[in-house]
Amino acid sequence: MSAESIRVLSPGLGVAIAALLIFAYSVVGRRLGRWSLTAPIVFMVSGWVISRLFDATPTEVAGLETLAEATLAIVLFTDAAGVRPRAIGGDRGPISRLLLLGLPLTIALGTLLAVVLWPSMPFYAALLLGAMLAPTDAALGAATVLNKAVPMRIRRILNVESGLNDGLATPVVLFAVAALAGEEGLTAGTSAWSAVLEIGLGAAVGAGVGYGAGRLLRWSAGHGFATARGRMVAVLMLPLFAYTFAGVFDGNGFIAAFLAGTFFAAAWKAGSHEGQESLELAESVAEPMGDATWLIFGLLAVPLLLVGLGWREVVFAVCALTVLRMLPVALSLLGTGLRPQTVLFIGWFGPRGLASVVFSLIALESLEMDAALEDVLATAGLTILLSVVLHGVTAAPWARRYGAWVRAVTPAAEVADAAAEPRSRGRLANQNHD
Repeated sequence: MSAESIRVLSPGLGVAIAALLIFAYSVVGRRLGRWSLTAPIVFMVSGWVISRLFDATPTEVAGLETLAEATLAIVLFTDAAGVRPRAIGGDRGPISRLLLLGLPLTIALGTLLAVVLWPSMPFYAALLLGAMLAPTDAALGAATVLNKAVPMRIRRILNVESGLNDGLATPVVLFAVAALAGEEGLTAGTSAWSAVLEIGLGAAVGAGVGYGAGRLLRWSAGHGFATARGRMVAVLMLPLFAYTFAGVFDGNGFIAAFLAGTFFAAAWKAGSHEGQESLELAESVAEPMGDATWLIFGLLAVPLLLVGLGWREVVFAVCALTVLRMLPVALSLLGTGLRPQTVLFIGWFGPRGLASVVFSLIALESLEMDAALEDVLATAGLTILLSVVLHGVTAAPWARRYGAWVRAVTPAAEVADAAAEPRSRGRLANQNHD
């Protein structure tokens, strides 16, 4: 075997390396988490190291898009299904404001900034950049969501927001991708209309699948027709079925998976003990799939970022993590009684994570590479890279500092609610930051 062939990262070798790394992190992950070495940081850096040792391109690593898309489908489903309306209590107001006002403002400001920085960039490319970097990922700031020094209400707001904003941003991302891609012989406007139809069909399929499956599983649980483990397996299959079944009708699978989770929760009262327990297997399966996605990001995207980055990409990335997030958060939380320190805390802890990575892979797969797409992907990649590092290392110390301020001041709006502890999702449940 030649030295050149050894340097080629074959699918078999890639899977073996990924499995070994996921195993190793699972063995020591809790200790690494105490050192602010989160799973995204570890796997992203590992991917970059592998890229220095082996030759790998997107065409040589099989199944990357399929893995990433399946991961996002499961995450969208479990995030939506895991939100417990009764447990949210009096936080419906702030959470609704962040999702229905703050998120659209973030997308709009991101689009506007992209148009200003790249005057020749097509509008839909600017919209794609603004939308793909709008969702947040609580897993990158696990120490914030889990640290009980932070008021329960603030942790719950951050947790629920991150659980729903990726699903709400998905239609905008898909609309922008479709408008950019076009269809042979059709205008971008026609393609955008096709995207709207795909989103509508996906929503219909997801609602039907989720509600029907939820009612069926609720009936099965009540009559003792299935074991608890059997219900977990059934729930794991739901996002995959909704995602693929929507494609049969030319509907969008991501919307179907997200709506399936929402309607499943409504039909089976997923906030109950049995409903929450049924999600555990799907969330556990999503963990290694997410790890592999971060590994792919480090393997394929990070090396490209280290060559030829311009000042525009840097400016946008810095703004995306600060003003493009903090200003909409501040505006949406006006009148809620939350102190400026709290608004700043919520504004900073909006990490860009798994959803943004998958959106980037979807754009890379769906669109022809040109100057505009290169700018979009480079900027998104740099933003994600900075977020992984900055939010990962600041989560624990800033949570402690903010918690100390709350104990000293006891602000009424922050500590008034005594509703349920926010439910931890994925690896959040396996870390302890008390």
